[in-house]
Amino acid sequence: MSEPLKVALLGCGTVGGAVLRLLSEQSDDLAARVGRRIEVAGVAVRRPDRHPDVPAELLTTDAMALVTRPDVDLVVEVIGGIEPARSLLLAAMAAGKSVVSANKTLLADDGVALHAAAADGGVDLYYEAAVAGAIPLLRPLRESLAGDQLRRVVGIVNGTTNYILSRMAETGAGFGEALAEATELGYAEADPTADVDGFDAAAKAAILASLAFHSPVTAADVYREGISAVSATDVARAAEIGCTVKLLAICERVTGAEGADDAVAVRVHPAMIPTTHPLAAVGGAFNAVFVEAEAAGELMFYGRGAGGEPTASAVLGDLVAVARNRVNGVAGPGTTGYAGLTVRPMADTPTRYHVSLDVADVPGVLAQVAQEFAAHGVSIATVRQDGHGDAATLVIVTHRAPDAALATTVDNLREMPAVRGVTSVLRVEGLS
Repeated sequence: MSEPLKVALLGCGTVGGAVLRLLSEQSDDLAARVGRRIEVAGVAVRRPDRHPDVPAELLTTDAMALVTRPDVDLVVEVIGGIEPARSLLLAAMAAGKSVVSANKTLLADDGVALHAAAADGGVDLYYEAAVAGAIPLLRPLRESLAGDQLRRVVGIVNGTTNYILSRMAETGAGFGEALAEATELGYAEADPTADVDGFDAAAKAAILASLAFHSPVTAADVYREGISAVSATDVARAAEIGCTVKLLAICERVTGAEGADDAVAVRVHPAMIPTTHPLAAVGGAFNAVFVEAEAAGELMFYGRGAGGEPTASAVLGDLVAVARNRVNGVAGPGTTGYAGLTVRPMADTPTRYHVSLDVADVPGVLAQVAQEFAAHGVSIATVRQDGHGDAATLVIVTHRAPDAALATTVDNLREMPAVRGVTSVLRVEGLS
């Protein structure tokens, strides 16, 4: 073998520490797979004193100097956030270094500029670990399915929220109780906002949509709702119709009406899905992504979506790929934005609703409610009327209609004298 490939590691937290350890433990195997040894040139951290297990000669606080060193071939970034990560990666690629990143926030915000910098520098930008941890997902979308047309990508891409919703379904607990359990077990951060409010999943949805539909999509384009408003009643109502509740990242190619161009709809929100759907069985902190392609049909990717070692596994997989390309003097396939599809606003995106109403037990209530749906062009798929007196309820599942029409209908139902309360509203996916 010739001279080793030198790697600059940016960040040495949970994921970075696992990457560093695996590079050492698997050095011989990695060398055999790549064709040259991989050596760590340096590790950039903010507080060197907090990393006593890392050789002192590798530690540095000057990340910019590290990524632009002439002897560095590859850069692995696991520090997260926008800055200084963006400046460091742009400088590295301008200096001819290939990059492996796990930074979903940066890629969802500025992926177009980063890919342009990689193309200009003739280097690789790989980021398998940014979306679903150890699950091989992005490379199949970018390469294995490059000859197909994808219609839909639907996924559970946040383990914290999936754990919370799974526990609510299993135990009947409310959101607060399930969140407290997730925090105690280490599945939720002390500040769980990014997870429970859907920011994490929205960033991942933007990356998935950009790859799947060859169109630039940013996190700001993604409609986002979290799970903090999901109640035990919502979960119970879902079970009554053979469904469970999941926080879904939904990316779909929506056909334009009457000759209009297709568009991309990208959204993150809780939804009821049938218990027969493959995603319904994904429990605990696991992730899964369901892909619908025109030729390949339905595909499912499942595994651990977070954690130090699973994420480090994806980082090392990318590192081997870009190292092989460096040895062979080539760059791998990048993303393409040739389709240039626009992002359809959530208000215009067709969805379905499950609506539970407490109603007055008087003649004509069902007709009044049905008329309100009809007034907004929303067709009712099923309706169930239960109870009498103060316990009278209506449970309605709609057909697909523009989301704005459904939302307006529900708002108007709340103002109807015959409706004592709207007890549950959730979108529905996967029902025939």
